[in-house]
Amino acid sequence: MDRMHELVEILNRWAYEYYVLDDPSVPDREYDRLYDELVELERESGVTLPDSPTRRVGGEPVKGFERHAHIARLYSLDKAVTEDELSAFFTRVQKAGEATYTVEYKYDGLTVCLTYAGGAFVRATTRGNGVEGEDVTAQALTVQSFPLKIGYKGTLEVRGEAVIRLSALQKYNEAHPEEPLKNARNAAAGAIRNLDPKVTRTRNPEILFYDVNYMSEGELATQVEAAEFLKREGFKMHPFLRICRTPEEVFSAVEEIEVGRRSLDYLTDGAVIKVNEGPIREEMGATDKFPRWAIAYKFEAEEAETTVRRVYWQVGRTGKLTPLAEVEPVELAGATVRRATLNNFGDLTKKDVKVNSRVLIRRSNEVIPEILGAVSHVEGSVPVERPVFCPYCSAPIREVGANLFCTNENCPPRVVQKLTHYCSKNAADVEGMSESTLSFLHEKRGVSRFSDLYTLTEESFKEEDGTYFSGFGEKKISNLLSAIQKSKEIPLDRFLYAIGIEGIGRVAARDLAGLGSIEAIRALSFEELVAMENIGEITANSILSYFNSVENVHEIGRLMSLGVTPYVKAKPTVGAFAGESVVLTGGLASMSRPEAQKRIEALGGVCQSSVSQKTTLVVAGEKAGSKLEKARKLGIRIIDEQEFLAMLG
Repeated sequence: MDRMHELVEILNRWAYEYYVLDDPSVPDREYDRLYDELVELERESGVTLPDSPTRRVGGEPVKGFERHAHIARLYSLDKAVTEDELSAFFTRVQKAGEATYTVEYKYDGLTVCLTYAGGAFVRATTRGNGVEGEDVTAQALTVQSFPLKIGYKGTLEVRGEAVIRLSALQKYNEAHPEEPLKNARNAAAGAIRNLDPKVTRTRNPEILFYDVNYMSEGELATQVEAAEFLKREGFKMHPFLRICRTPEEVFSAVEEIEVGRRSLDYLTDGAVIKVNEGPIREEMGATDKFPRWAIAYKFEAEEAETTVRRVYWQVGRTGKLTPLAEVEPVELAGATVRRATLNNFGDLTKKDVKVNSRVLIRRSNEVIPEILGAVSHVEGSVPVERPVFCPYCSAPIREVGANLFCTNENCPPRVVQKLTHYCSKNAADVEGMSESTLSFLHEKRGVSRFSDLYTLTEESFKEEDGTYFSGFGEKKISNLLSAIQKSKEIPLDRFLYAIGIEGIGRVAARDLAGLGSIEAIRALSFEELVAMENIGEITANSILSYFNSVENVHEIGRLMSLGVTPYVKAKPTVGAFAGESVVLTGGLASMSRPEAQKRIEALGGVCQSSVSQKTTLVVAGEKAGSKLEKARKLGIRIIDEQEFLAMLG
């Protein structure tokens, strides 16, 4: 056993030198000799140490990805695509206080979160929706660029980007000419999210780390400290990290990245700018999606000319018609673009887009294909006519500003889009229920309402002769019916988002769900609705209109009668913080902010990100900022850390 420990330590050190430092100290044959010795010792003893490099070879395929909740939320980043937008970010930061900035590369791959406990690697998950992601531990174990054992002994979450080197992609495609991978971004995502870890290993992904998402013990006061911590613990990071005192220095660092990325062996699409200091970050807080103290500056997208072959119309769940251009295939930023979406008929007219004309196209933010405008017309160029009737159901078209709408609520693609939205991940989350499956069910079984989903049986997927419809097997049907059944238990905020009230996004849905029931929401007046933080006049009228519809009310009744049960997660009604709306500001010596928030909520309190008239209590830690001053002006009760700990008991 002593020899096994010795071999594991030596091999992991050599792997760190090779994969992380890019500076191997021994030839490959020496590594292979000790590795083979370790494999033999493990075979004889039947023991594999937790940090053994043999764990990285790739095991058997997994049956599916389990969902796993992150300890702390994994936010995405707001984006700036112009210097003016980046300057606006600096203005917001300066209002919060004097700050310095860090500037790093923005990698173009798949975000992953690694968890450690007691110094040992526990699991890897994708970012998912930020609250929970897919467990990809088996796939991540094939990656060599992170440690299985670290010195930090608390619970830790670290963030990184799974990427595939451009050189590795080229080698893979040379070895697999029959199935080449189109671009490094999709190749990395496909490698990590492949059910067979052996496939992951053949693509040779690696993970570049850039942040600490959560730590149970201790605190990192700055982004620089976080970077130093990651390096010290053996995580692979790109060496580029600029510390900037002024916006001018940030712009200079961004220029460095824009020049340097062209010789980099990874796909990058921008720079990440973060406030360095923790207290300023706390002061700025976060929206539902993004931290306000960080931003991604996206470089100008690649552009190319191509020819428009035809323009057709898509109908969304609100009935809006969106023109979609089919273009001559063109390569942009490592992907083949065949279609480009125009915003509306007004946009199409303004850009003078015609069928058979040459147009300038780009991948907006290197993701969404966008037509910038016509370059030249030819003799056969044909203007795109404004549709008078819906191309799918022939209902009259209604024009609202620059947008066109189908007036038929039962238009097939509109119905399918509504059903698709209802089944989506952040709504009812009916796993496996794709848009194509819903189109099939709408056409063959008349599934038009949400409640129709809950009347489906195995027979719904069979022909008249008792055989299954093409594309549907017993296992697939069983999984779909099981997912439908599982979706009956649904949080109220997700239910409100799922039923598709116009203007109700996830934030507004969560606010409404705080009232506790559908009945309480229906009883709200216009004045009560607009008084809510995230609901304006247009959305308030949409809510009133929705619940004034007899059909909508009947549909909710049908869903309830079929067992759909929207619920509100019970909050403690007793405890030291019951009835309190609490804001944390400054640093706490005794615990991290996420832990403090969890303990407040466990004792009946509600945590807020900023001080408002609704705030009843402010916990002021070390170096508390402007939130403390605002609380004083509003006369809100303020306690220090000692009083806070006493309330926690």
